[in-house]
Amino acid sequence: MSLLERYAERRRRTVEAMRERGVDALVVTVGPEMPWLVGYEAMPLERITALVVRSDGTAVLVVPALEAPRVRHRDEVELIAWRDGEDPFERVAGVLPSQGRVLIGERSRAGWLLELMERRPGCRFEAAGSLLAPLRRSKDPDEIAALAAAASAADRVAEALLAGEIPLLGRTEREVSREIAERLVAAGHVRANFAIVASGPNGASPHHDASERRIQVGDVVVCDFGGTWEVDGEPGYASDTTRTVVVGREPSGLREVYQAVLEAHDAAIAGLRSGMTAGEADAIARGVLANAGLAEVFLHRLGHGIGLEEHEEPYLAPGSMEELRVADAFSIEPGAYLAGRFGVRIEDIVVLEERGPRRLNQSPTQLVVIE
Repeated sequence: MSLLERYAERRRRTVEAMRERGVDALVVTVGPEMPWLVGYEAMPLERITALVVRSDGTAVLVVPALEAPRVRHRDEVELIAWRDGEDPFERVAGVLPSQGRVLIGERSRAGWLLELMERRPGCRFEAAGSLLAPLRRSKDPDEIAALAAAASAADRVAEALLAGEIPLLGRTEREVSREIAERLVAAGHVRANFAIVASGPNGASPHHDASERRIQVGDVVVCDFGGTWEVDGEPGYASDTTRTVVVGREPSGLREVYQAVLEAHDAAIAGLRSGMTAGEADAIARGVLANAGLAEVFLHRLGHGIGLEEHEEPYLAPGSMEELRVADAFSIEPGAYLAGRFGVRIEDIVVLEERGPRRLNQSPTQLVVIE
């Protein structure tokens, strides 16, 4: 299937879902929905770019004139370029119905929504997430291939970390974070999206901002990083992996905590199956950590979906009744966070296939001591 055919098929499925729900039009602006539908990503600026998909199957892309050259030709998508000094909201409203049900992307600015509501008072505006998220969640073979390529590139950085090729001792967290980000790009990502480096007691904060703290002997270092992988300039898919290492010598209690987190990670992946709930998957890992006395220090859900965004549906959270299904792609990342001491997290991306789960990340998960 060609790129144009892929986007056309996604719009066809979207229009079919719109008709089933009695939706007259869909408006998406910044965020992942526009790239998913037409392969174009709006710049997140004050000038509005909007894709309108109508229930008759037609699609119109309203874009600032100065950005129009960035738009690749898309069959069956009408392009309307507006100039500074013109009213772009009149242009968007002009391709909406005068009345009816309109869904709008949830990343759209509130001010943009208010402008459209003023110009189309006969329309009822609602959030688009409940329609689009289930469609985007199921990954096609090309999407899975892109996620696998992104994971493989991130693995090369993880392997360098585990081999001691990224110096830790005596460097600040920020210095290490910067090198990890640079290596992600060198490995083929178009950009690094994040590179968490949390050493010693900072590791007990799952989303720690890399600081000027210098890494010392005996520090446990949590490194969580990912970037965006693109193919031929098309919208990029995300990588996300975490490895935890120790510098010089293991602090007291680390080995037991690490093994419990690793067991939770492996058990959760092994137990994945289509039809189970996201909460049941979370409970597998949570049960392992509870048996090790670590239930109270597992501070977050087991994982999150991944695709054009680092975090998207499904969310593997405690008690979630969302059913996992074939073609879901998500992280498995149990952790344990001991305040004032250290943290441990191990994260891999997994795709659920007919035959079961497939780990996209393949870098080693055993505890490594960096000398």
